[in-house]
Formats: sequence, C-alpha cells, structure tokens
Amino acid sequence: MKKQQVLIAGLGLIGGSIAKAIRKESEHYIIGFDVNENTLHFASNHGIIDEAFTNFEEAALKADIIIISAPISETIQLVSRLDDIPFEKDVIVSDTASVKGSVLIAANGLSNKAIRFIGGHPMAGSHKKGIEAAKEHLFENAIYVLSPLDNAIEENVDTLRDVLSATKSNFVVLQSDEHDEMTGVISHFPHLIASSLVHQARKWEKKHSYLPKLAAGGFRDITRIASSNPVMWQDIFYHNQSKMSAMLDDWIVEMEQLKKLIEDNEKEEVITYLDSAKNYRDGLNEGGRGAIPAFYDVIVDIADQPGAIAEVALILANASLSIKNIEILEVREGITGALRLSFYTKEAQEAGQKILKQRGFETMIQS
Repeated sequence: MKKQQVLIAGLGLIGGSIAKAIRKESEHYIIGFDVNENTLHFASNHGIIDEAFTNFEEAALKADIIIISAPISETIQLVSRLDDIPFEKDVIVSDTASVKGSVLIAANGLSNKAIRFIGGHPMAGSHKKGIEAAKEHLFENAIYVLSPLDNAIEENVDTLRDVLSATKSNFVVLQSDEHDEMTGVISHFPHLIASSLVHQARKWEKKHSYLPKLAAGGFRDITRIASSNPVMWQDIFYHNQSKMSAMLDDWIVEMEQLKKLIEDNEKEEVITYLDSAKNYRDGLNEGGRGAIPAFYDVIVDIADQPGAIAEVALILANASLSIKNIEILEVREGITGALRLSFYTKEAQEAGQKILKQRGFETMIQS
C-alpha cells in the first residue's frame, strides 16, 4: 500500500505503542501530537515519531489518517475540533477509547464531509502508563475492535486495517452498542466489583487488624484491577453509565438469589451454581465456548530461589515453545511454589509438560 501520513494524537501508553508498532513494521510517516512537550521530546528522541506538534489542527492538516488516543472525554473534544479543519482531501479518523457510543455520537454529529470515521479499540494495556512504557508488541494477538460510521466505506476500513496490521492485532468489526455492552460485561463492570470487594475488606479490617496479612492469593488476584487509574475509570463509567447501571441491577438480583441459597442451606443448588460457573468460565458449556478463551495450561512446581522462573522459561524457549501467559499461583518464602503456564495449543501444552518432566520438574496438565 502507499505510504501514509499517520497522526497519533495523544502519545501515552496506547498511542505511543501504536506509533512504535507502525514505525517498526512499515515505512509510514508518523506525526505525533501531544499537549505535553516532554512527551513529544521523548518520542522524537527515541525515533517513535517523525514529526512533533503541540497544535492539533496543524498536525491534522498534514495527515491521511488520524488516530486519536486520549481519555474518552478528551477524545470527544478532539473529535469536535475536526469539524473546523479545512481538509483538502478525505481523511480517515479513528480513536482508541474503550467506550464507543459517546465517541461515535460525537463523530456522527460532524458536518465536515472530508472525515471518514472508524471507531477503534485495541483491547490490551499495561499497569504502566506514559510514552516511556510504550511497546511495539503491546497489542500482539489482542482483539482490536473497529466500529465504522456510515460515512466510512469498506476501502477506508481496509486502509486503516492495513496500517494497523503492524500491531499484529486480531481485528473484529462491531457496532458501537454491542461493543459497549460486551466490554461492560467483561471489563468495565468487573472493575466496579473489584473495587467494592476492596472496600468490603477495608471495613472488615476495623474488626480484624490482621486481615491485610491474609489478603493474598485469590483475593489479590480478583482485586488486582482495582489498582488501575481512578480518573480514567470514572471517565469510562460516565460514558457507559446506562449499561453499568443495568448490570448493577442484574448483579443485585443475582446476589439476592445467591444469598437466599446460602441462608436456606440449599447444598445441591449451591453446588450446581458453582459448577455451572466453573464450566462456563473454563469454556466447557454446551456450545464449547466459555467466558474465557481456551488456553492449554500446565502447572509446574518450582523452588523458591532466584532464577527458578527464568529457568523454566528458558527450557521452553530453547524448545521453541511459545508461552501465552505465566501466572504465579503460590510462592511462599522457603517452600515450593507453583506456576501456571498457558500455551496456545494442546500440542504445545503436551510438549511443554514432557520436556519439563524430563528436566526434573513436577508438572500437571490442567484440563
């Protein structure tokens, strides 16, 4: 495809990672806009962008493709500013916001006929933030949602997808409403629940001062996302508030039903409830598709000593086996801990277990 002038408007973790991926994998010209001059200096000095701007309108006029990568409310403000820019050619505009409805409503209200708007959401991130944390492989194998408006033809979508192919994402086209509902279920709403569990623990700490020392393992895992940026999440909840409210209503009804099962000591019903959740979570429901995509896990016992995890990873790397994820299940000082290694295929799972057993590790395949 022809060389494109690509403007990344907002060079934080997400925008910076997109810029790095495109720069590494293609010859497109990368223009960077940010209100923070230090961010622009960093991006320029590290070869992440070809040209830097603190003026959005000036940067936009140079672009063939504009990708707005900012918090939702700021994204909407930048979208509205596009209306007054005298483009001399059609321009493809996209965003990276995790709520599509509000952004696409703003884009749909534009009168500028040069704009071809395609909503976007790369579904990956990091606990780190800022241009310094940007990585060209951040979105590799991640879902990247595209939500085109009617003014964007198929050719525009193909062009944007071709440019973004450098991220090595898996692209899927969704309507904004179905995107917001699904991300609400699997991303936004769990953050609310995680935060509420932390608040519950904090209240109980008044009675049991030793409680924080016990708050490891499962509690730590299930509440990890509560450590994310509060301002960013408030913005997300604000722009997806109707769906959040509806899900809270559903959750309250669900908890009332579960409360009754516990109070009435309905043993079989509780087992059925837990078993049904386990099966769906593990991907074993009738349709073969559960709440979590199927990966193939191996549990490995390791000693609590420096280099133990690196040794396991190196053994698998030398065998050309790619690991999807490594999770530390239990490591306590001075005793054996456990790793959960996730592989992409059953063949890799079996090969990984075999070679680790040959090297003396105790392993177990987790079905």
